[in-house]
Amino acid sequence: MESNKKPPTIESIIDNTLGHSRRNSVHQNKCTWCGKDANIFKDTISRGEYTLSGFCQECQNKTFGENNA
Repeated sequence: MESNKKPPTIESIIDNTLGHSRRNSVHQNKCTWCGKDANIFKDTISRGEYTLSGFCQECQNKTFGENNA
């Protein structure tokens, strides 16, 4: 899957915060937060969020609330 492109400065801040590349994680279908596989999403909005944050469905639910992910 392709990640959403962000300005280099923002991408650097995200990568430094995570300790690894958000774009590489998304390309490998891995969650940027927990590292688990990220290939099952409850809807297209959640799949779209994955391209932005790199959060798997479970981490989206924990971060944004189960009904809002």
